Amino acid sequence: MSIVKRNNLVFPSLMNEILKPDWFGGLENYGNTFPPVNIQDNETSFELELSVPGRVKEDFNIEIDEQVLTISSEAKKEEVIKEEGYTRREFSYSSFKRSFTLPETVNEEGIKASYENGILSFNLPKKEESLPKPKRLIEIEK
Repeated sequence: MSIVKRNNLVFPSLMNEILKPDWFGGLENYGNTFPPVNIQDNETSFELELSVPGRVKEDFNIEIDEQVLTISSEAKKEEVIKEEGYTRREFSYSSFKRSFTLPETVNEEGIKASYENGILSFNLPKKEESLPKPKRLIEIEK
């Protein structure tokens, strides 16, 4: 079960519907969006994947401080189109910042990251003491 926040006020939602469409072009208000994340718990590590297409690896800033993994990115794009009698300049800015609290079982020194085909991947290895122990046979004494 999850909590759903609802706004039952008619006037603000009506104003949003009237003012939100991009009637004049180029006035869109982009909300903060966070890249979707997949987290997988394996026997020896955690796998973390963020979907962030259209970037290069230099766009990312990745830090670990007090067991908190912080991933941020800022991308700026400027396009200038000059044609007969006019010049059009378009600017595009996008950024995000996500933080993940790492469990105590993660070996922070062994974390590896890669970026390929729009997917930022992390391998978060587990510490030796937290790895599952192999099965062993216990003999019954006489």
